[in-house]
Amino acid sequence: MDKIKVTVWNEYLHEIQFKEVAAVYPEGIHNCIGNFLKEAGMDVKTATLSMPEHGLTEDVLRETEVLIWWGHMAHDRVEDVIVDRVYNRVQEGMGLIVLHSGHASKIFQKLMGTNSGMLKWREDGEKEIIWVVDPSHPICDGLDEKFIIPHEEMYGEHFNISQPNEQVFISWFEGGEVFRSGCCWHRGRGKIFYFRPGHEVFPVYHMPEVQKIITNAVKWACPANSIPPVKYGNLPPVMEIKTEDAGITGNPGLHEKK
Repeated sequence: MDKIKVTVWNEYLHEIQFKEVAAVYPEGIHNCIGNFLKEAGMDVKTATLSMPEHGLTEDVLRETEVLIWWGHMAHDRVEDVIVDRVYNRVQEGMGLIVLHSGHASKIFQKLMGTNSGMLKWREDGEKEIIWVVDPSHPICDGLDEKFIIPHEEMYGEHFNISQPNEQVFISWFEGGEVFRSGCCWHRGRGKIFYFRPGHEVFPVYHMPEVQKIITNAVKWACPANSIPPVKYGNLPPVMEIKTEDAGITGNPGLHEKK
């Protein structure tokens, strides 16, 4: 079996600017995620905001089966031409996994058709319980019915997104808030998964459960090799089809006049 080709995109700004973040992710969030995906047998590349074309050139995206997106403080610095490029690749079949504050990214908002940056939040480092609400979903493979993140940033409803095609996880926080923390959509031929956890000052991406979810999500979002090509545009004139050519048989007297 060929390895799934994954590109992990990260702004890579917090880790450079803040010592407390660098202490948690010394190689950057993108490399933390990339390393456990490599251990899972995937072919992984990384890309960051400061690279030419944000590291998401046409060649890179053409070879990417699943793109993982982590952004927070520089959504506005992502060039629109790159957003359009990613959007088109999702329509063509590339999977997209959006993490944590990537909910406010240009690409996620374009795919949702809403201002998905709208939600409640609180940076108290409180406990989060993530509940599995669709245990049969492939992204939940190998998980218990819930797991606990000891310290996280709270996100609360209402989350201004389009209605998910599939709801996988829901979170509860110590303040009583709940949040749709794992949602799936289909756009064109592509699959999208949003996963809420991942505030940069906490070691969330080091947790086995979180790594399992992201690994499962990559497998789920990867386009199937058997997807047939689709042709769009003007069709030729309709040709008359004779019943014998179409393999239609029956009682020849069925339609005779009585």
